Amino acid sequence: MSELASTGIEATRRRLTEKQADTVDRLTAAAVDVLSREGYSGTTIRLVAAAAGVGTATAYTYFSSKEHLISEVYWRRLIAAPPLETEDADPADRVVAVLRQVSLLVADEPALASAVSSALLGDDPDVRHLRVRIGSEIRGRLAAALGSTDSESLSMLELLYSGALLQAGMNLLSYEQVADLLEISARRLLADRHS
Repeated sequence: MSELASTGIEATRRRLTEKQADTVDRLTAAAVDVLSREGYSGTTIRLVAAAAGVGTATAYTYFSSKEHLISEVYWRRLIAAPPLETEDADPADRVVAVLRQVSLLVADEPALASAVSSALLGDDPDVRHLRVRIGSEIRGRLAAALGSTDSESLSMLELLYSGALLQAGMNLLSYEQVADLLEISARRLLADRHS
């Protein structure tokens, strides 16, 4: 059984059998390879399907668009990232650790990082669904790190995070710069909110 299937990760469109999960695993891995060679604009479902050794029609049974496929890759990376062991740290340190982890998730893969920024802005219903799942996962991690469900603080942290990643996705800042600025901003925000 594939590692992703055994951990409960599945494509967002339906429940998967072991064979289907393997096909989705191959498609998501092939997407990263194709992106690194072709860039976002040159990547197509057809090229990804060929690289994965499956038919284009088969690929479309799992992914409605290239944006959906790339968003799925990011989703899988996010939920595969292990929870941080920071229970002894103060809330600001825990929040910074979460923000740094999620902001650097694809930093070492420039083609994928750029593609994720574009893909997640898509209006495909499957992408919208993944955006909600991604946002909920990040919000949950931030709430756990904060030790609170203070919706105003969480909303401000989400705005910091999403705006910073948009800046990185537009190549205005590196992902490392984003992580550093997120740390400064989050610490200032939390200090002001709790003073």
